[in-house]
Amino acid sequence: MELSLELILLLFAAGALAGFVDAIAGGGGMIALPALLFAGLTPAQALATNKLQGSFGTLSASWYFVRRGLVDLRSIAFMIGCTFVGSALGTLLVQQLDPSFLTGAIPVLLILIALYFGFSPRLGEEDVQQRISERAFALTIGFGIGFYDGFFGPGTGSFFALGFVSLLGFGLTKATAHTKVLNLTSNLASLLFFVAGGQVAWTLGLVMALGQLIGGRLGAHLVVLKGAGLIRPLVVLICILMSLKLLLG
Repeated sequence: MELSLELILLLFAAGALAGFVDAIAGGGGMIALPALLFAGLTPAQALATNKLQGSFGTLSASWYFVRRGLVDLRSIAFMIGCTFVGSALGTLLVQQLDPSFLTGAIPVLLILIALYFGFSPRLGEEDVQQRISERAFALTIGFGIGFYDGFFGPGTGSFFALGFVSLLGFGLTKATAHTKVLNLTSNLASLLFFVAGGQVAWTLGLVMALGQLIGGRLGAHLVVLKGAGLIRPLVVLICILMSLKLLLG
């Protein structure tokens, strides 16, 4: 595919904006996927290429959070492993089944997440009581949402964030940081199987990936700088927008 300067600039800008939004509240795919479809990719190619470019944004944000000490990779290694396995299995299954049956249920769940983040008085920067062990979290939430991301995907960041806040009692900034690491894990696992299937449009994906690196880094910096005051309203907004997009098509 030949890339015009206008298309390169559009894809770069879409990648940067998607990475910025995704680093703060998730939902970058709402921006990236339409841009890839506009560029002329088939839906399967767009989904695969979205995993490629999205991996760069989550890598950029994750690396920033790790460097700032918000995530200890060794302490969540089992969580990362469970998420990887779940995403790999979901990606294998989606190539055999049609995930469209989820389009009715996911918007409802996203609206419930928006209500939780919008009205729960306990959400802030401080950690609160942990409800389950991190090992149990890895086996259920890590594996389960990883599987969902490989199989379908919309709202993955919001689901991870909800799990960290409600089950492990993390404050919003800490939950966002850990969400990015697990989101990166599920993206990479899914990407490996899409690459094996030959669906990735490398040139378009790498153009967007450059924008993702920049946008993800800027978004992660704002998370650390602004904290819950920025994360909370954006999670609510992104959940509502994703719900509308899934409902309206």
